[in-house]
Amino acid sequence: MKVIFMGTPDFAVPTLTKLHESGHEIKLVVTQPDKPSGRGKKLKKSAVKEKAEQLGLNVFQPDKIKKSENIEVLRSCDADIIVVVAYGQLLSKEILDMPKFGCINVHASILPELRGAAPLNWALINGHKHAGVTTMMMDVGLDTGDMLLKDEIEVDRYMNVGQLHDILMEKGAQLLIKTLNKIQDNSITRTKQDDALSTYAPMLNKETQRINWNDSAENIHNLIRGLSPWPTAFFSLDDKFVKVYGSDFNDEETRHEPGYVEKVQKDGIYVSCKTGTLIIKEIQMPGKNKVDVEAYLRGNKFPENVILI
Repeated sequence: MKVIFMGTPDFAVPTLTKLHESGHEIKLVVTQPDKPSGRGKKLKKSAVKEKAEQLGLNVFQPDKIKKSENIEVLRSCDADIIVVVAYGQLLSKEILDMPKFGCINVHASILPELRGAAPLNWALINGHKHAGVTTMMMDVGLDTGDMLLKDEIEVDRYMNVGQLHDILMEKGAQLLIKTLNKIQDNSITRTKQDDALSTYAPMLNKETQRINWNDSAENIHNLIRGLSPWPTAFFSLDDKFVKVYGSDFNDEETRHEPGYVEKVQKDGIYVSCKTGTLIIKEIQMPGKNKVDVEAYLRGNKFPENVILI
């Protein structure tokens, strides 16, 4: 099939690579414009653009894909299908209706759960025992189109979002090729989503990232792994933010108020929560690199018997 591929971050790169290897013809790769990055604000290419250039593919970077002149660029490709993986812009109905087989999306959740911008993070923050990817037909709603194929994995209590990201970006690539092949031989089954079962995965912000000690230790642990290694959970100590990259927890009752540092030892910093105790394993102090607690304590002290905010 003739395909237009639309994607931007590294999550989309394995899908583009597999698509290129599959024998389907990639007519155009559409990605977000280069953006200023770093202290020098030097323009940085998206991960998808870098891979597309390596593969010798045509790249298109419109600022707004819905503009009429940009839609005409897509139309000129005469594509059979459009594949979208974390592109970063909403598509108009005119674009969705353009290709023969429509537009399909690789979404990083087991739909209808976790529609929205940050499904990987929220799967872990919410303590889900399973996560996965779904290929779906796109419509004008937010991740509401008919489901095609799914693949899922078990999630253990220590998996962080970086690890989940790396697993599911490969799963998504494989699932996309299976989906295209089934569409091509007319053996695909479309399943409508049950809106009553849907949940939402909103964009992350600073309030999401701040640890609330007046919560259970398990919930805080899930928040930490759901934000590690990016954008990272944090707490305040002496009016400075301390980032937390790794943790564990226990459910033992505590006599102290939430946020109280019970003890500091090589295996972690023990902090009382509403229920149970969080054990901080990996931190980043202001102006320093991230490090595990045992290594940090070799040359530094962390205060005990204080309240973290």
